[in-house]
Amino acid sequence: MPSRRLLLLGLIAFAAAIAGVFIGRLVADAPRASETELHALLHGQLDLTPEQERKLERIEADFAGRRQALELEMRAANVRLAQAIEAEHGYGPRVTEAIDETHEVMGTLQKETLQHLFAMRGVLSPDQAEMFDKSVVKALTADAR
Repeated sequence: MPSRRLLLLGLIAFAAAIAGVFIGRLVADAPRASETELHALLHGQLDLTPEQERKLERIEADFAGRRQALELEMRAANVRLAQAIEAEHGYGPRVTEAIDETHEVMGTLQKETLQHLFAMRGVLSPDQAEMFDKSVVKALTADAR
């Protein structure tokens, strides 16, 4: 009977680890659809000046590297969460710590994404910024559905 219980605990831990990785990927990958819409707006509909294009390219290049680093941190945090679940076979202190770490990385990614959006907005004229704002709100509320 103890081996059956151990097998069940192992399966539960494995399922929880997979769920943690899946949720982490959903959260880390969520902004991309919105970013695609915003890039289409910025580069296709706002009639940017060459100077605005140069500034936006610089902002986007700076953020791309930072976003990639944060996404790698998120993947690593998910691995540590899976390892904690596997080690503790329950909701123990290592699991709690790993969850807190994933939340911290997700929060940092969200904050830096918003800082990136505001930096891009700062390059726009008032009319362009108004269109941009509407697209940001639309993209964010679409993700919430």
